[in-house]
Amino acid sequence: MLKKVATNKAPAAIGPYSQGIMANGFLFASGQIPIDPATGEIRGVDITEQAELVMKNIGEILKEAGTTYENVVKTTCFLADMADFGAFNAVYEKYFTGKPARSCVAVKQLPKNVLCEVEVISVI
Repeated sequence: MLKKVATNKAPAAIGPYSQGIMANGFLFASGQIPIDPATGEIRGVDITEQAELVMKNIGEILKEAGTTYENVVKTTCFLADMADFGAFNAVYEKYFTGKPARSCVAVKQLPKNVLCEVEVISVI
């Protein structure tokens, strides 16, 4: 059985998708970008500020699903510029202390021209 995850403490979906889906003991969370859930606006002028907000938004979805960063088994990270890799990692490692499996790629463009997007898979 699939169960949708939704919290107003993270940005609402801006398209035809859910913040997350729980299935078979796992949470599959949609990619999060640095949208302030209170205003719906992009926040942060550099990769550090944007990555911090992304991680906080992920945390709220994890919390709503009844899990934590420590239970994340896989992340997929998208960067607008691979030159931001080091600064992004400095933020990332503060949250994902369990060092889950990860992919990190640079892409041509992200929604709303943000600098990063992160999606996660977590054990519930």
